[in-house]
Amino acid sequence: MAIPYKNSRTLCFFLILSFGLCLVITSAELERFEHPTKEDGSLSFLVLGDWGRRGAFNQSQVAFQMGKIGAKLDIDFVVSTGDNFYDNGLASEHDTAFEESFTKIYTAKSLQKQWYSVLGNHDYRGDAEAQLSPLLRKIDSRWICLRISRDFLCGHLSFVNKYFTNTEDHTYDWRGITSRKDYIATLLKDVELALKKSSAKWKIVVGHHAIRSVGHHGDTEELIKQLLPILQANDVDFYMNGHDHCLEHISDIESPIQFLTSGAGSKAWRGDIKGLNKEGLNFFYDGQGFMSVQLNPTDAEIAFYDVFGKVYIDRILPSSFTHLYKLSFVAPA
Repeated sequence: MAIPYKNSRTLCFFLILSFGLCLVITSAELERFEHPTKEDGSLSFLVLGDWGRRGAFNQSQVAFQMGKIGAKLDIDFVVSTGDNFYDNGLASEHDTAFEESFTKIYTAKSLQKQWYSVLGNHDYRGDAEAQLSPLLRKIDSRWICLRISRDFLCGHLSFVNKYFTNTEDHTYDWRGITSRKDYIATLLKDVELALKKSSAKWKIVVGHHAIRSVGHHGDTEELIKQLLPILQANDVDFYMNGHDHCLEHISDIESPIQFLTSGAGSKAWRGDIKGLNKEGLNFFYDGQGFMSVQLNPTDAEIAFYDVFGKVYIDRILPSSFTHLYKLSFVAPA
């Protein structure tokens, strides 16, 4: 069971994974948790994004494969990269979509662990506060998406201009953001402070939107301009996201950061690849699936799984051992 710490805001912006006596999941002065490592000092978890469709678009099949891999790896928790409930988030904390898209889908024994969740743009089209409600944890104790108060919501969609300037007839739940400029400045300050303070062996930042992607949405220029320099300056190892309905791995050409997309939890976009900026592209899969992460104090193994259970593996050494990551990619027959 994760243990929350006081004086915090929310996990829903990023994770810092720390090896030693425990795993620390934190977000600046945001919500803080600790997970014990296994006896060998390792941790493993699954990463899933863009999934909540009441089992449709192969969501149930992806969940089945997650259950198998979760048991094989003896996972410690699951990370959701957002767009948890389609098409327009939850209507309220009593919305039956929560159970129909989450509780009744991810039923495998291995998946009965804590789920740390980011909010995506589709989640903000509904009642964003509903996903932060303590009532959801009473319905399903696995669900963790917390806040500091009713007036401060989690997420970094505020960086993306189009959700404010070109909403395409969608309505977004921006309660709590009285000044977008001040809100962004505070988030950036919190992220930078948490990363500077952290002595974690592995630093992992999780958000919904990609910093780099060759998928449907492509790179997020606002994050490249405002967030990426902070990550580069503070030795972040991985940035993990959803939003593009694919699986991909891109290496930053200016730092050891690895960009990992896991947004293929249900509906995918076959053949939808922009190809505008392929610098650093290591892997791209345009079907449904999810990602696993296995960490120990010296290395990390990142694996992508498709809806049929086929696995693609990256082995990555941390920058503290090599100036640039040593990557090996294996696609089994």
